[in-house]
Amino acid sequence: MESSRSDDPNLSPNLDRRSNPAHNPIISSAHVWPTIDGPLGLTEEASVDYARRFYKFGFALLPWLWAVNCFYFWPVLRHSRAFPQIRNYVVRSAIGFSVFTALLSAWALTFSIGGEELFGPVWDKLVMYNVADRLGLSGLA
Repeated sequence: MESSRSDDPNLSPNLDRRSNPAHNPIISSAHVWPTIDGPLGLTEEASVDYARRFYKFGFALLPWLWAVNCFYFWPVLRHSRAFPQIRNYVVRSAIGFSVFTALLSAWALTFSIGGEELFGPVWDKLVMYNVADRLGLSGLA
């Protein structure tokens, strides 16, 4: 009778597993994927390559790729301990896109709110809606 008794917690149905917070069957059974398309997405090696490319091409005046990088690798941003190689590029892309968005918004608001009152006589040289008139291409003499 003693040989049939087991102390293995997986074989004993009467053990209360809620007392052990480290063993959570929902969390332990879920697999974390590096991309938003889960098992249909890229492998981890290909994900590192894509994240690196998106990050580097974002500096080539394509900062919207940083937003794509953050969106596509969203699971990497959510799970801080998963995929440290990919996370490095994705977090930097998030920071870069945030800085780019702040600068673009400041520039747009400066021109839309300030306009001619803010820039004075230099305003006519900054705006682009009168380029045809300045070059004599409008046909108006």
